Amino acid sequence: MPVYRRVLVLGGARSGKSRSALQLAERASSQRIYVATAQAFDDEMRERIALHRLERDASWQTVDAPLELSQAIQAQTGLGKAVLVDCLTLWLSNIVLAERDPAHEAERLIGAVREAQGPLILVSNEVGQGIVPSTPLGRSFRDEQGRLNQRIAEACDAVVFVAAGCPILLKPAPPLDLRLA
Repeated sequence: MPVYRRVLVLGGARSGKSRSALQLAERASSQRIYVATAQAFDDEMRERIALHRLERDASWQTVDAPLELSQAIQAQTGLGKAVLVDCLTLWLSNIVLAERDPAHEAERLIGAVREAQGPLILVSNEVGQGIVPSTPLGRSFRDEQGRLNQRIAEACDAVVFVAAGCPILLKPAPPLDLRLA
């Protein structure tokens, strides 16, 4: 079975992508670091964060990195440690709300991903399969997220898409059998 150093886990909202990523990290190492990008701006988000924490046992160390994600990856990754970043979509949203340049921040992030040692698992939402957002900001964000996902996928050894709790390996792609009956 191949071993992948960097894995991107994509999926829609409530697809099971975070659970799949946790399972990958738990199989990869007993030393686990969860890099959280969420910020608790309201009660509903505080509740979501609390529920995510309950999914992890005491073997996990949590590092908050709502904006400085590339630095957190550089500081936390290392041989023998499994680092899980959840999630790139919230991180990008934080970058946009902080009025930072998404393209510049993405470059920094991609550099950190490429240099990461040890298992690194990144979770992100696939936002391009839904309806077209009705606002210019929504469309701009969707486009930025799509570009970020493509760049991160390129930097990763493997990409997994999760739908209805079922992980599907996209990269490396299984061989296609194009024979017609």
